[in-house]
Amino acid sequence: MLTGELPEHEALIDLQNELKRRAEVPFYVWNVVNGLPMETHPMVMLNTAVLVMQNESFFKKRYEEGMPKDRLWEPMFWDALNLLARIPVIAAYIYRRKFNKGPRINSDYSLDWAANYARLLGINDPDGSFANLMRLYMVLHADHEGGNVSAMATQTVGSALSDMYFAISAGLNGLAGPLHGLANQECLRFILKLRDDIGHPPSDDEVKNYAINLLNNKKVISGYGHAVLRVTDPRFTAFVEFGDKVMADDEIFRIVKQIFKVVPPILMERGKVKDPWPNVDASSGALLFHYGMTEFEYYTVLFSVSRVIGLAAQLIMNRAMLAPIIRPKSVTTKWVRNLVNSKKEEPKKEGKAKVN
Repeated sequence: MLTGELPEHEALIDLQNELKRRAEVPFYVWNVVNGLPMETHPMVMLNTAVLVMQNESFFKKRYEEGMPKDRLWEPMFWDALNLLARIPVIAAYIYRRKFNKGPRINSDYSLDWAANYARLLGINDPDGSFANLMRLYMVLHADHEGGNVSAMATQTVGSALSDMYFAISAGLNGLAGPLHGLANQECLRFILKLRDDIGHPPSDDEVKNYAINLLNNKKVISGYGHAVLRVTDPRFTAFVEFGDKVMADDEIFRIVKQIFKVVPPILMERGKVKDPWPNVDASSGALLFHYGMTEFEYYTVLFSVSRVIGLAAQLIMNRAMLAPIIRPKSVTTKWVRNLVNSKKEEPKKEGKAKVN
């Protein structure tokens, strides 16, 4: 993330060992998580745990000591290593506590970062394919430029010279929103509802009729259409290719592929959607569901563990480049009134005929 290059084997082993060395979670984090009511949303548990670790921040300490600004990327880097080492341990315990899965599992330091996270979750994984899914999931969700809510919130808070814990917590709070990180669970809910509404494994024609009926009733097809993408999300393709290898006969995964086959042509025919192709959320939830992770509330925590990699890298780079504070432009109430009035005075444009 920071160099644009994959590490050589020796450098990779060194990084893995560094993360393992830093993986011990401060005792008070467990006290705070355990003190939260059981009904607390898992994202609140995770964000609270991240924020309380601000006490550990090297950046905070070095800034208070007067470290020159052109060197502040260094303590930001150490904070990133600590947070990355600990967040899968914390996130896995949140899963086990929140959903009554049993006591906390100890790390296996012979495993890599993502495989150890899979182990700590306690998901049954006799053939190791769930660990492989976690490796893929962590890579595919790690970074997503700077224009999305979580990245922008993190960068904005970090630009005020807030430390890693303040900034990452802000970004993850944004990720928890229904229009951002919750999308994968909404897509899975859509697929399960389609199956239940039809009442049996659907044919392609039944999926097509179901989709057309939704569109005719001004409803959306979850996972299709994106504000930026204009092609099939390559992360969607990567997940489908993984599913083809390990769960080709899974009922829910087969519906994912049916929707991908049927829906884009329908959307293109109607011409009302700039992007008729699926995004990553259209496939990721179905794979988690296959392995028995049916607790939808937790899916955004998985997303968060991965996304911290990219968010942390952006914070380090911003400090290395001496990025200035982010100051969004403001407008006056008068400007807003003038804009609204100008829109009222514009002649109405004739709309396209509705498809019934």
